[in-house]
Amino acid sequence: MELFKNSNFDFLGKKTPFIVASLILTAVGLGSLIVKGGPEYGIDFKGGAMMNVRFSERPQIDKVRAAVSARIPGEISVQEVTSGDNEVIIGTELRQDKELESVRGTLVDTLDKTFGQPQSGKLDFNNASQAALAERMRGPLQRAGVPLSEIQLQDLSKAIMDFRNTPPRSGLIRNHDELASVPGVTKSVVDALKQETYLAPFSIRNVEVVGPKVGGELRSKAIQATLLALAGMLVYIGFRFEFVYGFAAVIAVFHDTVITIGLFSLFDKPIDLTVVAALLTLVGYSMNDTIVVFDRIRENLRLTRKDGFKNIVNASINQTLSRTILTSGLTFLTAVALWLFGGPVLNGFAFALVAGILVGTYSSIFIASPILVFWQNFAETRRKGAVAPALSGAPKKAIK
Repeated sequence: MELFKNSNFDFLGKKTPFIVASLILTAVGLGSLIVKGGPEYGIDFKGGAMMNVRFSERPQIDKVRAAVSARIPGEISVQEVTSGDNEVIIGTELRQDKELESVRGTLVDTLDKTFGQPQSGKLDFNNASQAALAERMRGPLQRAGVPLSEIQLQDLSKAIMDFRNTPPRSGLIRNHDELASVPGVTKSVVDALKQETYLAPFSIRNVEVVGPKVGGELRSKAIQATLLALAGMLVYIGFRFEFVYGFAAVIAVFHDTVITIGLFSLFDKPIDLTVVAALLTLVGYSMNDTIVVFDRIRENLRLTRKDGFKNIVNASINQTLSRTILTSGLTFLTAVALWLFGGPVLNGFAFALVAGILVGTYSSIFIASPILVFWQNFAETRRKGAVAPALSGAPKKAIK
């Protein structure tokens, strides 16, 4: 499919506004990074805990964020999981790994006071461990005359916990009577549970911890991965084409990465592992787009050298224009849909794709290609400058 047949746009003649725009975006982005002391890193890179919390009803995100921020110091992130299960992911900073248990306890207490009705002296069943449940059940069952050995008590507690954690409950019991269907749970057991436990309207389903030291290592490895990807592509393109082609392509991709990171700083968006994945994706995507243009330039140079190099580059861009619009346009629409409807969890990833595709598409045309033309003109000027002195110094033939 060809959108533009025999197009003859003077792209290189219109390069100046785009180069100026790139310089402005780069300067503003770098200025923002300098003022703010670098990019804002997510919990993945700073270290912290990510807790997946499921509520019995859809929670108010702002209310959750305000309640947790008031009790737990440092950066707090609250993201709604768009699965229809009333789940949110609460991220908190950790200065030391040993803080996890205290932070978890504070979080449970905060959510309990904000959304639940804690009952003094009773155990929170939906957030209790198997050991804590068995300990609470032991005394009431003995007083009720239920003969259970320690092994049987542990097996019964495990069966109750397994029932609580399996779908469709997935950690949330809304009524103690639901437990009557668990094998081994009699009326006496249900009464003991009602006596010793209460049902909070939320459950912490999963906790993932990234220690501060590990976060720092992830950050340095992410930077290394990006730089190594650029270096590898420079070597590949330098081998496949010429070194100047690789240099132009890497400068264009580096330009895309710097502007995208600058936009994250300007809009106060944190950079986490998903954003790094998006940046690496853009490095490959933008590089591929640039290689397509460069490959057509090389083919046209083989076919004709009568036209000037600038005209050949312009013609090559026009010949690949339909392919660029189709691939970049479709990918851009997909990224926009992901950005608008993907939810907070994917927002950073999608934003990086949207910004990177826009910047990467025009950089292949208005950044990488002009660098080639500039180098060609520079090399030609040097060649002519070297030939002129040689000719002027040559001995003149005698006139007979």
